[in-house]
Amino acid sequence: MTDKNVFTDSSLEAYYEKLTKTDSCSGFPLKEIYAPDDVKDIDYEKDIGDAGKYPFTRGIHADMYRGRLWTKRQGWGYGAPKDTNEQLKFLFQEGNTGLTIFADNPTTAGVDPDHPMSEGEVGRTGASFCSLQDMEDMLEGIPQDKVSMTLLGASCAARITLCLYLAAAEKKGLDISKLRGTISNDPLHSHYCRGKEFNPIDLCVSSVVDVMEYCVKEVPLWNTTSVNSYDLRETGINAPQEVAFGLGIAISYINGALKRGLSIDDIAPRISFYCCGGPDFFEEIAKLRAMRRMWSRIVRDRFGAKDPRSWKFRFAAQTAGSSLTAQQPLNNITRVAYEALALVLSGAQSVFCCTYDEAESLPTWEAQRTALRTQQILAHETGVARVADPLGGSYYVEYLTSKIEEEAARIMQEIEDMGGMTEALRTEWVDREVDKAALDLQRKVEEKENVVVGVNAFTIPLEEDMALPGGICRIPSRTEQEQVARVTRLKHTRNNENTSEALKRLRERALNSDNLISSIIEATKANATMEEMLGTIREASGYSYDPFNMRTSPF
Repeated sequence: MTDKNVFTDSSLEAYYEKLTKTDSCSGFPLKEIYAPDDVKDIDYEKDIGDAGKYPFTRGIHADMYRGRLWTKRQGWGYGAPKDTNEQLKFLFQEGNTGLTIFADNPTTAGVDPDHPMSEGEVGRTGASFCSLQDMEDMLEGIPQDKVSMTLLGASCAARITLCLYLAAAEKKGLDISKLRGTISNDPLHSHYCRGKEFNPIDLCVSSVVDVMEYCVKEVPLWNTTSVNSYDLRETGINAPQEVAFGLGIAISYINGALKRGLSIDDIAPRISFYCCGGPDFFEEIAKLRAMRRMWSRIVRDRFGAKDPRSWKFRFAAQTAGSSLTAQQPLNNITRVAYEALALVLSGAQSVFCCTYDEAESLPTWEAQRTALRTQQILAHETGVARVADPLGGSYYVEYLTSKIEEEAARIMQEIEDMGGMTEALRTEWVDREVDKAALDLQRKVEEKENVVVGVNAFTIPLEEDMALPGGICRIPSRTEQEQVARVTRLKHTRNNENTSEALKRLRERALNSDNLISSIIEATKANATMEEMLGTIREASGYSYDPFNMRTSPF
Protein backbone atom coordinates (compact mmCIF):
# COMPACT_ATOMS: atom_id res chain seq x y z
CA MET A 1 0.00 0.00 0.00
CA THR A 2 1.28 3.49 -0.86
CA ASP A 3 2.40 5.68 2.04
CA LYS A 4 0.02 8.69 2.23
CA ASN A 5 2.90 11.01 3.13
CA VAL A 6 4.81 10.66 -0.14
CA PHE A 7 5.27 14.39 -0.74
CA THR A 8 8.17 14.89 1.64
CA ASP A 9 10.80 17.59 1.22
CA SER A 10 13.31 15.03 -0.09
CA SER A 11 10.89 13.57 -2.65
CA LEU A 12 9.93 17.05 -3.90
CA GLU A 13 13.61 17.86 -4.33
CA ALA A 14 13.78 15.05 -6.91
CA TYR A 15 12.43 17.58 -9.40
CA TYR A 16 15.89 19.18 -9.30
CA GLU A 17 17.74 15.87 -9.55
CA LYS A 18 21.02 16.06 -11.45
CA LEU A 19 23.97 13.82 -12.17
CA THR A 20 26.51 13.37 -9.41
CA LYS A 21 28.96 11.36 -11.56
CA THR A 22 30.33 13.20 -14.58
CA ASP A 23 33.31 11.06 -15.56
CA SER A 24 33.08 7.93 -17.70
CA CYS A 25 32.86 4.43 -16.28
CA SER A 26 36.62 4.05 -16.85
CA GLY A 27 37.34 7.31 -15.05
CA PHE A 28 37.88 9.69 -17.97
CA PRO A 29 36.89 13.24 -16.97
CA LEU A 30 34.20 14.46 -19.37
CA LYS A 31 33.31 17.97 -20.48
CA GLU A 32 29.77 19.23 -20.79
CA ILE A 33 29.98 19.36 -24.56
CA TYR A 34 32.39 18.32 -27.28
CA ALA A 35 33.16 20.42 -30.34
CA PRO A 36 35.43 20.44 -33.43
CA ASP A 37 38.47 21.52 -31.39
CA ASP A 38 38.30 18.24 -29.46
CA VAL A 39 38.90 16.22 -32.63
CA LYS A 40 41.07 18.66 -34.57
CA ASP A 41 44.08 16.33 -34.51
CA ILE A 42 42.15 13.42 -36.02
CA ASP A 43 42.83 12.74 -39.69
CA TYR A 44 39.70 11.18 -41.21
CA GLU A 45 41.44 9.08 -43.87
CA LYS A 46 44.27 7.97 -41.59
CA ASP A 47 42.46 7.49 -38.29
CA ILE A 48 38.84 6.78 -39.17
CA GLY A 49 38.10 6.06 -42.83
CA ASP A 50 34.93 4.70 -44.33
CA ALA A 51 33.44 1.41 -43.17
CA GLY A 52 35.11 -1.46 -44.97
CA LYS A 53 38.40 0.42 -45.40
CA TYR A 54 41.59 0.47 -43.34
CA PRO A 55 41.84 1.15 -40.40
CA PHE A 56 38.24 -0.12 -40.14
CA THR A 57 37.32 2.20 -37.27
CA ARG A 58 33.78 2.43 -38.66
CA GLY A 59 33.32 -1.28 -39.33
CA ILE A 60 34.87 -4.13 -41.30
CA HIS A 61 32.25 -4.15 -44.09
CA ALA A 62 31.23 -1.24 -46.31
CA ASP A 63 27.53 -2.08 -46.11
CA MET A 64 27.67 -3.57 -42.58
CA TYR A 65 24.23 -4.89 -41.57
CA ARG A 66 22.60 -4.11 -44.90
CA GLY A 67 24.71 -6.91 -46.35
CA ARG A 68 24.05 -9.28 -43.44
CA LEU A 69 22.68 -8.78 -39.96
CA TRP A 70 24.79 -9.73 -36.99
CA THR A 71 24.51 -13.34 -35.87
CA LYS A 72 22.01 -13.70 -33.03
CA ARG A 73 23.90 -16.20 -30.96
CA GLN A 74 22.15 -16.90 -27.67
CA GLY A 75 24.33 -19.38 -25.79
CA TRP A 76 22.97 -22.18 -23.65
CA GLY A 77 23.86 -25.49 -22.16
CA TYR A 78 23.21 -27.27 -18.89
CA GLY A 79 22.46 -30.76 -17.78
CA ALA A 80 23.21 -33.84 -19.84
CA PRO A 81 23.98 -33.73 -23.58
CA LYS A 82 20.38 -34.50 -24.51
CA ASP A 83 19.18 -31.57 -22.34
CA THR A 84 21.49 -29.18 -24.17
CA ASN A 85 20.37 -30.61 -27.52
CA GLU A 86 16.78 -29.65 -26.68
CA GLN A 87 17.86 -26.16 -25.62
CA LEU A 88 19.77 -25.52 -28.86
CA LYS A 89 16.84 -26.68 -30.97
CA PHE A 90 14.45 -24.42 -29.03
CA LEU A 91 16.63 -21.37 -29.63
CA PHE A 92 17.04 -22.12 -33.31
CA GLN A 93 13.28 -22.52 -33.65
CA GLU A 94 12.82 -19.11 -31.98
CA GLY A 95 15.16 -17.35 -34.43
CA ASN A 96 18.72 -17.92 -33.23
CA THR A 97 20.99 -17.67 -36.26
CA GLY A 98 24.04 -19.28 -34.67
CA LEU A 99 24.40 -21.91 -31.96
CA THR A 100 26.60 -21.72 -28.87
CA ILE A 101 27.30 -24.44 -26.31
CA PHE A 102 28.49 -23.69 -22.79
CA ALA A 103 30.59 -26.32 -21.02
CA ASP A 104 30.27 -27.06 -17.31
CA ASN A 105 33.12 -26.59 -14.85
CA PRO A 106 34.46 -30.19 -14.95
CA THR A 107 34.55 -30.15 -18.77
CA THR A 108 36.31 -26.78 -18.77
CA ALA A 109 38.84 -28.10 -16.25
CA GLY A 110 39.38 -31.15 -18.46
CA VAL A 111 38.19 -33.77 -15.95
CA ASP A 112 35.47 -36.38 -16.33
CA PRO A 113 32.14 -36.45 -14.45
CA ASP A 114 33.42 -39.28 -12.23
CA HIS A 115 36.38 -37.22 -10.98
CA PRO A 116 36.14 -36.42 -7.23
CA MET A 117 36.29 -32.66 -7.93
CA SER A 118 33.33 -32.94 -10.30
CA GLU A 119 30.90 -33.76 -7.50
CA GLY A 120 28.09 -31.22 -7.37
CA GLU A 121 29.28 -29.49 -10.57
CA VAL A 122 28.24 -31.84 -13.38
CA GLY A 123 25.91 -30.06 -15.79
CA ARG A 124 25.48 -27.10 -13.44
CA THR A 125 26.94 -24.13 -15.31
CA GLY A 126 27.00 -25.64 -18.76
CA ALA A 127 26.73 -28.90 -20.65
CA SER A 128 28.49 -31.99 -19.37
CA PHE A 129 30.42 -33.82 -22.08
CA CYS A 130 33.66 -35.79 -22.04
CA SER A 131 33.39 -38.32 -24.87
CA LEU A 132 32.51 -38.65 -28.53
CA GLN A 133 29.26 -40.30 -27.47
CA ASP A 134 28.36 -37.21 -25.43
CA MET A 135 29.15 -34.89 -28.33
CA GLU A 136 27.08 -36.98 -30.74
CA ASP A 137 24.09 -36.88 -28.41
CA MET A 138 24.45 -33.13 -27.97
CA LEU A 139 24.46 -32.63 -31.74
CA GLU A 140 21.71 -35.11 -32.60
CA GLY A 141 19.56 -33.70 -35.39
CA ILE A 142 21.72 -30.57 -35.74
CA PRO A 143 23.18 -30.16 -39.27
CA GLN A 144 26.81 -29.40 -38.52
CA ASP A 145 27.48 -28.58 -42.16
CA LYS A 146 24.70 -25.96 -42.27
CA VAL A 147 24.91 -24.08 -38.95
CA SER A 148 27.63 -21.95 -37.39
CA MET A 149 28.61 -23.40 -34.02
CA THR A 150 30.52 -21.79 -31.19
CA LEU A 151 32.02 -24.10 -28.58
CA LEU A 152 32.63 -22.32 -25.27
CA GLY A 153 34.87 -23.28 -22.38
CA ALA A 154 38.07 -21.41 -23.16
CA SER A 155 40.72 -23.46 -21.39
CA CYS A 156 43.35 -26.03 -22.30
CA ALA A 157 40.42 -28.43 -22.75
CA ALA A 158 39.24 -26.41 -25.79
CA ARG A 159 41.57 -28.36 -28.08
CA ILE A 160 39.85 -31.60 -26.99
CA THR A 161 36.39 -30.07 -27.40
CA LEU A 162 37.12 -29.11 -31.01
CA CYS A 163 38.38 -32.62 -31.76
CA LEU A 164 35.19 -34.13 -30.32
CA TYR A 165 33.19 -31.84 -32.62
CA LEU A 166 35.27 -32.69 -35.71
CA ALA A 167 35.16 -36.43 -34.96
CA ALA A 168 31.36 -36.27 -34.65
CA ALA A 169 31.18 -34.56 -38.05
CA GLU A 170 33.47 -37.13 -39.66
CA LYS A 171 31.34 -39.97 -38.27
CA LYS A 172 28.38 -38.39 -40.10
CA GLY A 173 30.41 -38.44 -43.30
CA LEU A 174 30.74 -34.65 -43.43
CA ASP A 175 33.63 -32.78 -45.01
CA ILE A 176 35.21 -30.91 -42.08
CA SER A 177 36.76 -28.37 -44.47
CA LYS A 178 33.24 -27.00 -44.98
CA LEU A 179 32.42 -26.56 -41.27
CA ARG A 180 31.89 -23.04 -39.94
CA GLY A 181 32.14 -21.96 -36.35
CA THR A 182 34.40 -20.88 -33.52
CA ILE A 183 36.27 -22.61 -30.74
CA SER A 184 36.71 -20.32 -27.74
CA ASN A 185 40.33 -21.32 -27.72
CA ASP A 186 41.79 -18.82 -25.24
CA PRO A 187 43.34 -20.66 -22.28
CA LEU A 188 45.59 -17.72 -21.38
CA HIS A 189 42.56 -15.73 -20.23
CA SER A 190 41.40 -18.86 -18.39
CA HIS A 191 44.75 -19.02 -16.60
CA TYR A 192 43.43 -16.08 -14.61
CA CYS A 193 39.64 -16.34 -14.95
CA ARG A 194 39.14 -20.07 -14.45
CA GLY A 195 42.15 -21.73 -12.87
CA LYS A 196 45.93 -21.76 -13.04
CA GLU A 197 46.16 -25.47 -12.19
CA PHE A 198 44.57 -26.66 -15.42
CA ASN A 199 45.82 -23.82 -17.62
CA PRO A 200 49.65 -23.76 -17.34
CA ILE A 201 50.94 -20.94 -19.54
CA ASP A 202 53.20 -22.91 -21.88
CA LEU A 203 50.49 -25.51 -22.48
CA CYS A 204 48.02 -22.68 -23.14
CA VAL A 205 50.05 -21.30 -26.03
CA SER A 206 50.89 -24.68 -27.60
CA SER A 207 47.23 -25.70 -27.42
CA VAL A 208 46.15 -22.60 -29.34
CA VAL A 209 48.89 -22.90 -31.95
CA ASP A 210 48.04 -26.57 -32.59
CA VAL A 211 44.47 -25.58 -33.45
CA MET A 212 45.64 -22.70 -35.64
CA GLU A 213 48.08 -24.88 -37.57
CA TYR A 214 45.66 -27.77 -38.07
CA CYS A 215 42.71 -25.65 -39.13
CA VAL A 216 44.73 -23.64 -41.68
CA LYS A 217 45.14 -26.89 -43.60
CA GLU A 218 42.07 -28.93 -42.70
CA VAL A 219 39.25 -26.64 -41.45
CA PRO A 220 39.94 -23.31 -43.19
CA LEU A 221 36.52 -21.75 -42.49
CA TRP A 222 36.77 -22.31 -38.74
CA ASN A 223 37.66 -19.47 -36.34
CA THR A 224 40.60 -21.01 -34.54
CA THR A 225 40.89 -18.63 -31.61
CA SER A 226 38.36 -16.41 -29.90
CA VAL A 227 40.30 -14.12 -27.58
CA ASN A 228 38.06 -13.64 -24.57
CA SER A 229 38.35 -10.15 -23.13
CA TYR A 230 34.76 -10.49 -21.88
CA ASP A 231 35.55 -12.62 -18.84
CA LEU A 232 38.44 -10.36 -17.88
CA ARG A 233 36.20 -7.29 -18.09
CA GLU A 234 33.61 -8.94 -15.88
CA THR A 235 36.13 -8.97 -13.03
CA GLY A 236 35.91 -5.17 -12.79
CA ILE A 237 38.70 -3.89 -15.04
CA ASN A 238 37.96 -0.82 -17.17
CA ALA A 239 37.53 -0.39 -20.93
CA PRO A 240 41.17 0.42 -21.83
CA GLN A 241 42.34 -2.55 -19.76
CA GLU A 242 39.92 -4.83 -21.60
CA VAL A 243 41.35 -3.62 -24.91
CA ALA A 244 44.98 -3.93 -23.78
CA PHE A 245 44.64 -7.34 -22.13
CA GLY A 246 42.67 -8.79 -25.05
CA LEU A 247 45.09 -7.54 -27.70
CA GLY A 248 48.05 -8.56 -25.54
CA ILE A 249 46.77 -12.15 -25.35
CA ALA A 250 46.22 -12.22 -29.12
CA ILE A 251 49.80 -11.06 -29.70
CA SER A 252 51.07 -13.95 -27.52
CA TYR A 253 49.23 -16.46 -29.71
CA ILE A 254 50.48 -14.82 -32.91
CA ASN A 255 54.06 -14.97 -31.66
CA GLY A 256 53.62 -18.65 -30.85
CA ALA A 257 52.22 -19.37 -34.32
CA LEU A 258 55.01 -17.49 -36.06
CA LYS A 259 57.58 -19.54 -34.13
CA ARG A 260 55.81 -22.66 -35.41
CA GLY A 261 56.43 -21.44 -38.96
CA LEU A 262 52.95 -20.14 -39.80
CA SER A 263 52.59 -16.80 -41.57
CA ILE A 264 50.55 -13.94 -40.20
CA ASP A 265 48.22 -14.09 -43.20
CA ASP A 266 47.64 -17.80 -42.52
CA ILE A 267 46.28 -17.18 -39.05
CA ALA A 268 45.04 -13.60 -38.56
CA PRO A 269 41.88 -13.92 -40.73
CA ARG A 270 40.61 -16.70 -38.45
CA ILE A 271 41.32 -14.98 -35.12
CA SER A 272 38.22 -13.46 -33.56
CA PHE A 273 37.46 -11.75 -30.27
CA TYR A 274 34.78 -12.07 -27.62
CA CYS A 275 34.14 -8.68 -26.04
CA CYS A 276 32.02 -7.21 -23.28
CA GLY A 277 29.18 -4.76 -23.73
CA GLY A 278 29.00 -2.84 -20.46
CA PRO A 279 26.52 -0.24 -19.24
CA ASP A 280 28.43 2.95 -20.17
CA PHE A 281 26.77 3.37 -23.56
CA PHE A 282 29.11 5.73 -25.42
CA GLU A 283 32.28 4.42 -23.81
CA GLU A 284 31.50 0.87 -24.93
CA ILE A 285 30.93 1.99 -28.51
CA ALA A 286 34.17 3.99 -28.47
CA LYS A 287 36.03 1.05 -26.90
CA LEU A 288 35.13 -1.34 -29.69
CA ARG A 289 35.85 1.22 -32.41
CA ALA A 290 39.28 1.79 -30.82
CA MET A 291 39.97 -1.94 -30.53
CA ARG A 292 39.11 -2.42 -34.19
CA ARG A 293 41.48 0.36 -35.24
CA MET A 294 44.31 -0.85 -32.99
CA TRP A 295 44.06 -4.43 -34.27
CA SER A 296 44.31 -3.36 -37.90
CA ARG A 297 47.45 -1.35 -37.18
CA ILE A 298 49.06 -4.07 -35.05
CA VAL A 299 48.51 -6.80 -37.63
CA ARG A 300 49.47 -4.70 -40.64
CA ASP A 301 52.31 -2.59 -39.27
CA ARG A 302 53.82 -4.72 -36.51
CA PHE A 303 53.38 -8.17 -38.05
CA GLY A 304 53.47 -7.17 -41.71
CA ALA A 305 50.21 -8.77 -42.83
CA LYS A 306 49.50 -8.15 -46.52
CA ASP A 307 46.01 -9.65 -46.79
CA PRO A 308 43.30 -7.06 -45.94
CA ARG A 309 41.27 -9.85 -44.32
CA SER A 310 44.01 -10.11 -41.69
CA TRP A 311 43.53 -6.46 -40.74
CA LYS A 312 39.84 -6.87 -39.90
CA PHE A 313 38.92 -7.08 -36.24
CA ARG A 314 36.03 -9.55 -36.11
CA PHE A 315 34.27 -9.79 -32.80
CA ALA A 316 31.36 -11.38 -31.03
CA ALA A 317 30.09 -9.61 -27.95
CA GLN A 318 27.91 -10.26 -24.95
CA THR A 319 26.03 -7.87 -22.73
CA ALA A 320 27.56 -7.57 -19.26
CA GLY A 321 26.30 -10.21 -16.87
CA SER A 322 28.03 -8.38 -14.02
CA SER A 323 25.73 -5.38 -14.57
CA LEU A 324 22.60 -7.42 -13.79
CA THR A 325 20.99 -7.45 -10.39
CA ALA A 326 18.92 -9.86 -8.32
CA GLN A 327 16.94 -6.88 -7.01
CA GLN A 328 14.04 -5.84 -9.26
CA PRO A 329 15.16 -8.37 -11.88
CA LEU A 330 12.90 -7.12 -14.68
CA ASN A 331 15.04 -3.97 -14.77
CA ASN A 332 17.66 -6.23 -16.32
CA ILE A 333 15.66 -6.41 -19.54
CA THR A 334 16.22 -2.67 -19.97
CA ARG A 335 19.91 -2.92 -19.08
CA VAL A 336 20.44 -5.69 -21.60
CA ALA A 337 18.59 -3.81 -24.34
CA TYR A 338 20.78 -0.70 -23.95
CA GLU A 339 23.95 -2.76 -23.84
CA ALA A 340 22.92 -4.72 -26.94
CA LEU A 341 22.14 -1.45 -28.72
CA ALA A 342 25.67 -0.24 -27.98
CA LEU A 343 27.10 -3.46 -29.39
CA VAL A 344 25.14 -3.11 -32.62
CA LEU A 345 26.13 0.54 -32.97
CA SER A 346 29.75 -0.53 -32.49
CA GLY A 347 29.55 -2.99 -35.40
CA ALA A 348 29.56 -6.42 -33.70
CA GLN A 349 29.48 -9.50 -35.93
CA SER A 350 27.67 -11.59 -33.34
CA VAL A 351 25.65 -10.67 -30.23
CA PHE A 352 24.64 -12.65 -27.17
CA CYS A 353 22.17 -11.01 -24.78
CA CYS A 354 22.24 -12.01 -21.14
CA THR A 355 18.91 -13.01 -19.64
CA TYR A 356 17.05 -11.03 -16.99
CA ASP A 357 17.36 -13.91 -14.50
CA GLU A 358 21.15 -14.24 -14.75
CA ALA A 359 21.80 -12.77 -11.30
CA GLU A 360 19.79 -15.61 -9.75
CA SER A 361 20.07 -18.66 -11.98
CA LEU A 362 20.90 -20.11 -15.35
CA PRO A 363 18.44 -18.95 -18.03
CA THR A 364 14.92 -20.27 -18.06
CA TRP A 365 13.32 -20.93 -21.43
CA GLU A 366 11.17 -17.81 -21.14
CA ALA A 367 14.15 -15.63 -20.23
CA GLN A 368 16.09 -16.92 -23.23
CA ARG A 369 13.16 -16.14 -25.51
CA THR A 370 12.99 -12.59 -24.12
CA ALA A 371 16.72 -12.06 -24.71
CA LEU A 372 16.39 -13.29 -28.28
CA ARG A 373 13.37 -11.07 -28.89
CA THR A 374 15.46 -8.11 -27.65
CA GLN A 375 17.88 -8.73 -30.51
CA GLN A 376 15.10 -9.20 -33.04
CA ILE A 377 13.44 -5.91 -32.02
CA LEU A 378 16.79 -4.17 -32.40
CA ALA A 379 17.29 -5.66 -35.86
CA HIS A 380 13.84 -5.12 -37.30
CA GLU A 381 12.06 -2.33 -35.42
CA THR A 382 14.57 0.33 -34.39
CA GLY A 383 16.31 1.14 -37.67
CA VAL A 384 19.78 1.03 -36.10
CA ALA A 385 21.02 -1.48 -38.67
CA ARG A 386 20.30 0.64 -41.73
CA VAL A 387 23.50 2.72 -41.71
CA ALA A 388 27.10 1.73 -40.99
CA ASP A 389 28.54 3.35 -37.85
CA PRO A 390 25.77 5.95 -37.41
CA LEU A 391 27.63 7.61 -34.52
CA GLY A 392 30.81 8.06 -36.54
CA GLY A 393 31.75 11.74 -36.73
CA SER A 394 30.24 12.54 -33.36
CA TYR A 395 32.72 14.87 -31.65
CA TYR A 396 32.23 13.01 -28.38
CA VAL A 397 32.46 9.48 -29.80
CA GLU A 398 35.55 10.24 -31.89
CA TYR A 399 37.25 11.97 -28.94
CA LEU A 400 36.45 9.03 -26.64
CA THR A 401 37.61 6.49 -29.24
CA SER A 402 41.00 8.18 -29.42
CA LYS A 403 41.20 8.56 -25.65
CA ILE A 404 40.59 4.86 -25.06
CA GLU A 405 43.12 3.94 -27.74
CA GLU A 406 45.71 6.20 -26.13
CA GLU A 407 45.23 4.69 -22.67
CA ALA A 408 45.05 1.11 -23.98
CA ALA A 409 48.29 1.65 -25.93
CA ARG A 410 49.97 2.89 -22.74
CA ILE A 411 48.93 -0.27 -20.88
CA MET A 412 50.05 -2.47 -23.77
CA GLN A 413 53.47 -0.84 -23.73
CA GLU A 414 53.73 -1.58 -20.01
CA ILE A 415 52.89 -5.22 -20.76
CA GLU A 416 55.44 -5.34 -23.58
CA ASP A 417 58.12 -3.90 -21.28
CA MET A 418 57.67 -6.80 -18.86
CA GLY A 419 57.95 -9.39 -21.65
CA GLY A 420 54.43 -9.68 -23.01
CA MET A 421 51.11 -10.98 -21.72
CA THR A 422 52.48 -14.41 -20.79
CA GLU A 423 54.94 -12.78 -18.40
CA ALA A 424 52.25 -10.42 -17.08
CA LEU A 425 50.24 -13.52 -16.18
CA ARG A 426 53.20 -15.55 -14.95
CA THR A 427 54.29 -12.83 -12.52
CA GLU A 428 50.65 -12.27 -11.44
CA TRP A 429 50.77 -8.62 -12.51
CA VAL A 430 47.36 -9.17 -14.12
CA ASP A 431 46.03 -10.56 -10.83
CA ARG A 432 47.09 -7.43 -8.99
CA GLU A 433 45.59 -5.10 -11.61
CA VAL A 434 42.30 -6.99 -11.55
CA ASP A 435 42.18 -6.98 -7.74
CA LYS A 436 42.73 -3.21 -7.63
CA ALA A 437 40.02 -2.62 -10.23
CA ALA A 438 37.50 -4.90 -8.51
CA LEU A 439 38.03 -3.25 -5.12
CA ASP A 440 37.70 0.21 -6.61
CA LEU A 441 34.48 -0.74 -8.39
CA GLN A 442 32.99 -2.20 -5.21
CA ARG A 443 33.94 0.93 -3.27
CA LYS A 444 32.19 3.14 -5.82
CA VAL A 445 28.99 1.13 -5.48
CA GLU A 446 29.10 1.07 -1.67
CA GLU A 447 29.76 4.80 -1.49
CA LYS A 448 27.06 5.44 -4.11
CA GLU A 449 29.51 7.09 -6.47
CA ASN A 450 28.14 4.61 -9.03
CA VAL A 451 24.35 4.45 -8.92
CA VAL A 452 22.91 0.97 -9.43
CA VAL A 453 19.15 1.23 -9.71
CA GLY A 454 17.42 -1.07 -7.24
CA VAL A 455 20.63 -1.79 -5.32
CA ASN A 456 21.93 1.46 -3.82
CA ALA A 457 19.20 3.78 -5.15
CA PHE A 458 15.50 3.54 -5.97
CA THR A 459 15.19 0.47 -3.79
CA ILE A 460 12.01 -1.22 -2.61
CA PRO A 461 11.38 -3.45 0.41
CA LEU A 462 12.42 -7.04 -0.12
CA GLU A 463 8.89 -8.30 0.41
CA GLU A 464 7.68 -6.09 -2.45
CA ASP A 465 10.42 -7.11 -4.88
CA MET A 466 8.98 -8.95 -7.86
CA ALA A 467 9.81 -12.62 -8.17
CA LEU A 468 11.14 -13.86 -11.48
CA PRO A 469 8.11 -14.35 -13.74
CA GLY A 470 9.57 -17.46 -15.34
CA GLY A 471 10.71 -18.96 -12.04
CA ILE A 472 14.17 -20.31 -11.37
CA CYS A 473 16.03 -22.66 -13.68
CA ARG A 474 16.32 -26.05 -12.00
CA ILE A 475 19.04 -28.41 -13.14
CA PRO A 476 17.63 -31.96 -13.44
CA SER A 477 18.67 -33.85 -10.32
CA ARG A 478 19.32 -36.94 -12.43
CA THR A 479 22.07 -35.25 -14.47
CA GLU A 480 25.08 -35.96 -12.31
CA GLN A 481 24.19 -39.56 -11.51
CA GLU A 482 23.42 -40.27 -15.17
CA GLN A 483 26.62 -38.69 -16.46
CA VAL A 484 28.78 -40.51 -13.91
CA ALA A 485 27.07 -43.80 -14.79
CA ARG A 486 27.45 -43.03 -18.48
CA VAL A 487 31.21 -42.45 -18.38
CA THR A 488 31.71 -45.45 -16.06
CA ARG A 489 29.82 -47.64 -18.51
CA LEU A 490 31.87 -46.30 -21.43
CA LYS A 491 35.14 -47.10 -19.70
CA HIS A 492 34.00 -50.68 -19.02
CA THR A 493 32.43 -51.49 -22.40
CA ARG A 494 34.86 -49.90 -24.87
CA ASN A 495 37.86 -51.73 -26.31
CA ASN A 496 40.38 -50.55 -23.72
CA GLU A 497 43.28 -52.00 -25.68
CA ASN A 498 42.43 -49.74 -28.63
CA THR A 499 41.96 -46.78 -26.29
CA SER A 500 45.31 -47.41 -24.62
CA GLU A 501 47.13 -47.67 -27.96
CA ALA A 502 45.59 -44.42 -29.19
CA LEU A 503 46.64 -42.64 -25.98
CA LYS A 504 50.18 -44.04 -26.30
CA ARG A 505 50.44 -42.56 -29.79
CA LEU A 506 49.11 -39.26 -28.45
CA ARG A 507 51.73 -39.34 -25.70
CA GLU A 508 54.55 -39.99 -28.19
CA ARG A 509 53.54 -37.03 -30.33
CA ALA A 510 53.25 -34.82 -27.24
CA LEU A 511 56.74 -35.85 -26.12
CA ASN A 512 58.03 -34.82 -29.57
CA SER A 513 56.18 -31.48 -29.37
CA ASP A 514 54.27 -32.38 -32.55
CA ASN A 515 50.88 -31.00 -33.51
CA LEU A 516 48.45 -33.14 -31.52
CA ILE A 517 45.10 -32.51 -33.22
CA SER A 518 45.03 -35.56 -35.51
CA SER A 519 46.14 -37.80 -32.63
CA ILE A 520 43.46 -36.37 -30.35
CA ILE A 521 40.82 -37.04 -33.02
CA GLU A 522 42.12 -40.62 -33.30
CA ALA A 523 41.93 -41.08 -29.51
CA THR A 524 38.46 -39.56 -29.49
CA LYS A 525 37.29 -42.15 -32.01
CA ALA A 526 38.83 -44.84 -29.79
CA ASN A 527 36.49 -43.62 -27.02
CA ALA A 528 39.14 -41.97 -24.88
CA THR A 529 37.65 -39.39 -22.53
CA MET A 530 38.42 -35.71 -22.05
CA GLU A 531 40.36 -36.37 -18.85
CA GLU A 532 42.37 -39.24 -20.32
CA MET A 533 43.42 -37.26 -23.38
CA LEU A 534 44.25 -34.03 -21.60
CA GLY A 535 45.92 -35.91 -18.76
CA THR A 536 48.14 -37.74 -21.25
CA ILE A 537 49.14 -34.42 -22.85
CA ARG A 538 49.80 -32.85 -19.45
CA GLU A 539 52.08 -35.70 -18.34
CA ALA A 540 54.04 -35.63 -21.58
CA SER A 541 54.44 -31.86 -21.18
CA GLY A 542 55.90 -32.17 -17.69
CA TYR A 543 52.78 -31.54 -15.60
CA SER A 544 50.77 -33.83 -13.35
CA TYR A 545 48.24 -36.09 -15.08
CA ASP A 546 45.48 -34.61 -12.94
CA PRO A 547 45.51 -30.84 -12.36
CA PHE A 548 44.03 -31.47 -8.92
CA ASN A 549 46.54 -34.25 -8.09
CA MET A 550 43.82 -36.71 -7.13
CA ARG A 551 44.04 -39.28 -9.94
CA THR A 552 46.75 -41.00 -11.96
CA SER A 553 46.69 -42.30 -15.51
CA PRO A 554 44.65 -45.53 -15.84
CA PHE A 555 46.95 -46.68 -18.66
